[in-house]
Amino acid sequence: MLSAKFGHRLDVPLSVLIRNSFFAKLHPNILTLLGFSFNLLAAVLILYDHWKTAAAVILIAGLFDMLDGAAARTMKRETKFGGFIDSVTDRYSDMVLVLSFIIYFSLQKNIHMVFLCSIASIGFVLIPYTKARAEKFISSPCSVGIMERAERIILITVGCFFNIIEPIFWILAVLTHLTVLQRIHYTWKECQKMPDVENKTIPS
Repeated sequence: MLSAKFGHRLDVPLSVLIRNSFFAKLHPNILTLLGFSFNLLAAVLILYDHWKTAAAVILIAGLFDMLDGAAARTMKRETKFGGFIDSVTDRYSDMVLVLSFIIYFSLQKNIHMVFLCSIASIGFVLIPYTKARAEKFISSPCSVGIMERAERIILITVGCFFNIIEPIFWILAVLTHLTVLQRIHYTWKECQKMPDVENKTIPS
């Protein structure tokens, strides 16, 4: 939702920041890896119960996540491999954050929260997976859904900062899977528009 609404509209202010700072000297892939490194740090902070600090670090990681794409476009360094690495590190970032909560609540012997975080983690994985698979078979981008990555990261940040992580993970557990269903439904509708011969064989 937020990604679709804002798109690349932040490129203009970010490009000013990039051109007037040391970011202009860094390859966009380095910015991507820096963002991932901050998410790793946030995961460690979560494990050690420094949740407010973790929230701040997640926001910094989010800034780098915006900067890498903006830097690639601003400095004319867009590559297919850069887009691939960005996608892979996003998945790693998502999962290390959720895994840190699973480990944290396991150590607290809070089975309820371990289960809840695990259900949410499945949704975290399936949202980008359904998009990637859908776009193998339909011509339009499968970016529908109410719980894309920006929304998920914002919710986790809010949960850490205000120490309300249980209701946040209830929201994530429900809405991530609702987003998967939205993408399945969207893909089904798009496939119905295709000729029958194109719908006969879909590899697993």
